Formats: sequence, C-alpha cells, structure tokens
Amino acid sequence: MFDVDHREQVRAQLLTLAEADPDVAGAAITGSAAVDGGDRWSDIDLAFAINGELGPALARWTETLYQEFAAQHHWDLPSGSTIYRVFLLPGWLEVDVAFTPADDFGPLGPAWRTVFGRTAQLEPAGPPARAHLVGLAWHHSLHARVCIERRRWWQAEHWISAVRDLVIALACLRLGHPTSYAKGAHLLSHDVTGPLETTLVRSLDEAELRRALEAVAAALNQELEHTDPALAARLQPMLTELAQPDGPAPAH
Repeated sequence: MFDVDHREQVRAQLLTLAEADPDVAGAAITGSAAVDGGDRWSDIDLAFAINGELGPALARWTETLYQEFAAQHHWDLPSGSTIYRVFLLPGWLEVDVAFTPADDFGPLGPAWRTVFGRTAQLEPAGPPARAHLVGLAWHHSLHARVCIERRRWWQAEHWISAVRDLVIALACLRLGHPTSYAKGAHLLSHDVTGPLETTLVRSLDEAELRRALEAVAAALNQELEHTDPALAARLQPMLTELAQPDGPAPAH
C-alpha cells in the first residue's frame, strides 16, 4: 500500500501541474483532506475548473496520469456537468479528479478547500429522499423473495444485503449522518446496528435465505416505525408475509 509521504507528494505534483495548465481555471482539495486532513488510508480528491470543453482536458490529464504517475486503470462517474475521473495508481493509491466547467466550479458541501481560482455559489446537494429509500427497500425485499422461489440463491443474497444497506441509510438519514456508501454507519449506536447482525446471510441454503429475509424485513419495519408509524403499520403484514414459505411469490 502507498505511504502518506508519497500520497502528499503526488497531490502536490498534481496541483502544481494544474496551476501551470492554462485550461485549468481553478483547483480545490476535496474529500476528507479538506476537512480534517484525512488519515493514513485516505485517497486523493481534487476538483479542477476547466475553461471550454471538458473532453480535451480529460484526455490530456488522463495521458499525464498514465505517463507521469503510472496509472493502472481509470473510470468515470458523471454527475451533472461534472465528470469525476477515478484513477488507480501503483500502491493502491486512488486519485479522484472532478473536471467541472469553470462556471460550475464551487463547493457543494463542507469538504472543499480552494487552492486557486474563483468559485461559484452553488446550492448544496440535499440528502436523498426518504420515500425513495423506502421504495427501494420494499422493492428489494420483494425481489429477494422472488429469487428464493426461483432458486437463484446468489441473487437472493444480493437483494437481502441491499435491503440491509438501505435500512442503514434510512437510520443515518433519520439521525443526520451521511447516507451514501455507509459513510455514517460507524456513527450509529449499537442499539441500531446490533439487530442488523441477524440479517447477515450465513449460507446459501433456502432455509437460511428465508431466515435472513425475515430478519431484514423486520429490521426495515422497525426503522420505519421511527419516522412513519402509519406506513410501518401498512407494510408490516406484507413484509411478514414475504418471508413465509407459503407467502406470495409473484412471477415478476
């Protein structure tokens, strides 16, 4: 794994190259390094304001990362007008660079430290809609049951685990913690996370998958009781029915 000194050297080199690039109108350090300095395992998160089209800048910077920093792979995560290009460097050093049109360059949250350039006043991104997370949760619960009936054991495990992830996200949303990628899960009390241990799938036999589905459905209903008791009351018998061997198995 990479060491901290090497990571800091790479970040400094990238920022120096950015300041010398006429197409880069601004740069910022983002992620944990912008807030508390990160830790031993933090990756490099940067944002660049780009004059003109993003395509030429993306191509040139990608070539730079491969030729000068020995990048091994990259992939893109588009978001609005921004393209996050994620690079893997030797030593498992991850470098995430947000390429943004100059007019849209600015912080969407506290994890931002401008290095140079002007920033725009942007509306911070809000948390996910609770109704959307709840909808995904019952949808995934249903599909877990369907996959058990179809004897697709690995797919059933996938959906059960996905429901658990959504229960964690809903708890984080309720308590004001980050919701994405389980970033707030470590902030939840054992009273919240302890019961979720029973939702872990321990084997791929039918009885175990049904048991885990029953546990995660109960956990979902318990979480709903905190924020929408009426909805919890409506869904409780349906969620209970899903986990029963003689419950519905819609061909869907």
